[in-house]
Amino acid sequence: MRIGRFYHIQKTLLQFGLDELIPSQWQPWYAKLFRRSLFWLRNRYPEHPVGVRLRLALQSLGPVWVKFGQMLSTRRDLFPSHLADELAKLQDKVPPFDGAQAQRLIEQALDLKNISDFFIDFEQTPLASASIAQVHTARLMQDDGSLADVVIKVIRPNIKQQILADLALMDTLADAATRFLPDGKRLRPREVVSEYRRTILDELDLKREAANAIQLRRNFDGSDSLYIPFVYSDYSRANVMVMERIYGIPVSDIAALEAQGTDMELLAKRGVEVFFTQVFRDSFFHADMHPGNIFVSRETPTNPKYIGIDCGIVGTLNAEDKRYLAENFVAFFNRDYKKVAQLHIDSGWVPAHTKVEEFESAIRTVCEPIFQKPLAEISFGNVLLNLFNTARRFDMQVQPQLVLLQKTLLYIEGLGRQLYPQLDLWKTAKPFLENWVKQQVGLPAIWRQVKDNLPFWAEKMPQMPNLLHQYLEQGPKQQHQLLQQLQHLAQQQHKTRTQIVAATFAAASLISASMLLCFGHNAVAAALALLSIGLAFKAWR
Repeated sequence: MRIGRFYHIQKTLLQFGLDELIPSQWQPWYAKLFRRSLFWLRNRYPEHPVGVRLRLALQSLGPVWVKFGQMLSTRRDLFPSHLADELAKLQDKVPPFDGAQAQRLIEQALDLKNISDFFIDFEQTPLASASIAQVHTARLMQDDGSLADVVIKVIRPNIKQQILADLALMDTLADAATRFLPDGKRLRPREVVSEYRRTILDELDLKREAANAIQLRRNFDGSDSLYIPFVYSDYSRANVMVMERIYGIPVSDIAALEAQGTDMELLAKRGVEVFFTQVFRDSFFHADMHPGNIFVSRETPTNPKYIGIDCGIVGTLNAEDKRYLAENFVAFFNRDYKKVAQLHIDSGWVPAHTKVEEFESAIRTVCEPIFQKPLAEISFGNVLLNLFNTARRFDMQVQPQLVLLQKTLLYIEGLGRQLYPQLDLWKTAKPFLENWVKQQVGLPAIWRQVKDNLPFWAEKMPQMPNLLHQYLEQGPKQQHQLLQQLQHLAQQQHKTRTQIVAATFAAASLISASMLLCFGHNAVAAALALLSIGLAFKAWR
């Protein structure tokens, strides 16, 4: 199955002529000769530009590849406009499946005889269609008789089998990379694929997405920066979700945003603030923030607010990773490269034997040229390449739990580049992170931890005298038991050593007896044989 899927992928890429994207200097003569020999896999769409062919190829390969294209579409610093524009269509313009079939799926999921039992004006033509699901508009009849404008999200039928096939192939390629690539163990491809498997399979469960949306909505309740639509959880199932319909402007529609007088600088800054708030304040962040999932409210354009949808993929960080990241960011913004290097060693992200001074110098070489520059003047492609080479040089391991965060940060940076290229990313993020770090250390943080633990301590306080008495009473007994166990262990070790010595001498005596018997020394051989039997019996006992 995996070999068949691999062949299908290669066949699709070649039939859409995507080998043209590989620079000729990267293709040795034998590779070109091999490509010409595959005469049955010629480019079947020479009339289409390469950007269109790339989009169509990714669409035909399924959701895993569509999501890859979505991420690439935000990297306009890495790809020319004609490619990025086509890939952007993968965000919400993937060919839909039949609307009548979608209606039947909704009726089956909600146990309806007819969709009009709950919804009126159901539109079979989807409002938007993405890699895993599509959405249809309708109006929900509420208990009080009012009507609410909603969208109904429906998972594509039979999509899970295709995803599992691609994941199986990715597992195989990850195993091969781990075994044969020089950086295989450091890059930890198996762990990365495992993390990706979990996130994309979670996205197939719309009940989980509904819960994520409810959590994010609660986290930003009353916020001027982000709005999450209301989810009608009573009508949500594993493959169907009903939520409030929003009427914002797509964040990628720069012309419409400028036409209504949107404060683009403030909008870009709030994007950075929303990201860091989700990561460091809430430890719960929307991890699929490509432009197809982000809108801007039409209200108060001078005080713009984001609207976020499609919360199927979220990321979380534990307290340790969160603190290390925040301290790394602050040290990075302060150009304290020695602290950045030391934090990487302390966290175990690079080996303990790494020389701090050498690592510090390498980080400075990569990062210093990009400071005090707006996004438009920074080549993040070169920065990422240099950082990758630095990581490889110092044997820095990939952290699978941070892959989602890194992907989201790329989305945010790409979005900021589109909205306001003059944005000073460092100046915007630094105050937020410094304030967060201050909240995590010092007296305020200690008092907050004490206050959080007071209920637990108050519950356990009455039990303390009994626990102390039990400890004092049982302590000598436990020490005596531990001493007996250690003595027993020492006896067992002595017995084992005696057995090994006796068995060794028994084997040596037996070998010597055999050799003496060959030379005719029968009496001595018999004596050694008896000794061997005695030693063997002792070892067995």
